[in-house]
Parts: sequence; structure tokens; C-alpha cells
Amino acid sequence: MAEPTQSATVLSVKDLTPHVRQLVLLPKTQKILFLPGQWISLQLPVGIKPPLNRAYSLAEPPSQTGQLTLVFDRVPDGTGSNYLYGLKPGDELLLSGPYGNFSLPPSLDRALLFVSRYTGIVPIRCILKQLAASGPLPPATLIAVGPAENELLYHDELLAFAAQQPSFRYIPMVVKGADEEVVEAVLTVLRPLIASKQKTAPLLSGVKGFVRPLRAYLMEAGYERKEVKTETYD
Repeated sequence: MAEPTQSATVLSVKDLTPHVRQLVLLPKTQKILFLPGQWISLQLPVGIKPPLNRAYSLAEPPSQTGQLTLVFDRVPDGTGSNYLYGLKPGDELLLSGPYGNFSLPPSLDRALLFVSRYTGIVPIRCILKQLAASGPLPPATLIAVGPAENELLYHDELLAFAAQQPSFRYIPMVVKGADEEVVEAVLTVLRPLIASKQKTAPLLSGVKGFVRPLRAYLMEAGYERKEVKTETYD
């Protein structure tokens, strides 16, 4: 049975970095009720057999207006991202959702450990904004990897956030290379955190070649599979 879809109007388009764009959409039929960390599916009128289904995490927590904020990078020869890059305010999209289980554990009884690669920061940023709106942030660390200094998404915002929230530690990293190189660079930071024996709730987001080795490392370090939440976008 097909998932119910509805039209949404593009309200605004904004470039966040040289290769990453933000779209703000407004569903036309009803608000989408979602948990920070979840994603929606776009049905794009392109590809060999349209529609082309593409999943995008939501970058902002739920709002009174019902607006949805999507953030994505432009993939060379990417049919979906190139179509989205051609949209302008007033255009319409078909969407459905929300979907996904990349959300906070029911009980925040331990420190949070976020690890993201490039646009994998999007659902994590949504979670952090929701937490900050609810009161003092619980102990949390974010390791955020980008391919270049000017491609570290939300960098200034996260620096300011860390300055305002003593319980939040932000560790930005610029690593350009194959998945294996990026993973090894992150492990140099992650190993001491895990060796400290402070139990954390890990949430990992990025491409599979990044997320899966890190999840495997955490499981070898003693975490159960269900304790390590992951979100992949390839």
C-alpha cells in the first residue's frame, strides 16, 4: 500500500556552504508531526521511472507554522540533488513521512555522544536544537567531520552553542579522503572518549562507509547493537 503523500510549497532557498543548500517547505494539506532526527521522503518527477524517491532528514525541530527545513549537498551527476538545486520559491514538491528511528533514547540517563560526517550533521543539529529549547542541555559531545573548512555545516552556530552550554563539547574535524581515512581520523578522537569508561548513548550519522565501522568499533568496545543509533544516507 502506497504511503499517503501531500504537496508542499517551497518557501525559501538558501546556500549554507558552496556545496550545500537549504530548502524550507510548507505542506499544503496538514502538518507533519515528527521527532527530531526523523526524515521525510520526496517524490521527485525525474529519473528513468519517475517518481524518484529521496529521503532527507529535517534540520529544524517542529514549528507552530508547520514549516519543514531540508538540507542537502549537490552530488555530481546526482539526478535528485540536481533537480532540487533547480527549485525556487513557489515551486511544489510531493512528500510523505515522517520516517526513521534516529531519535533520542526515552531516558537520558547517560551522556550523549554524537558523531557525524558532512550532511550527517543535519538530524543531529535538529536534536540539539530541540534539547536546547527544552532546558539545560544534558552532557553531550559532538564530533563533526567536514571535507573542508568552508564545508563544516553550522560551524559558527555550534561554536556559539558550545560557549553557551557548559555541558556541550563540540569537536569539529576537517578530513578529506576515502571512508577508511575519515574513520581512522575520527577513531583517534573517539578511542580516548570510550576508554574513559563513561557510558554514553552514541548516535552516528553519515554514509555507510563511515557509520558502519564506527558502530562495529563501539560494539567491540562493549556496546550492544541496540544502544548505538545510526542514520545513513546512501
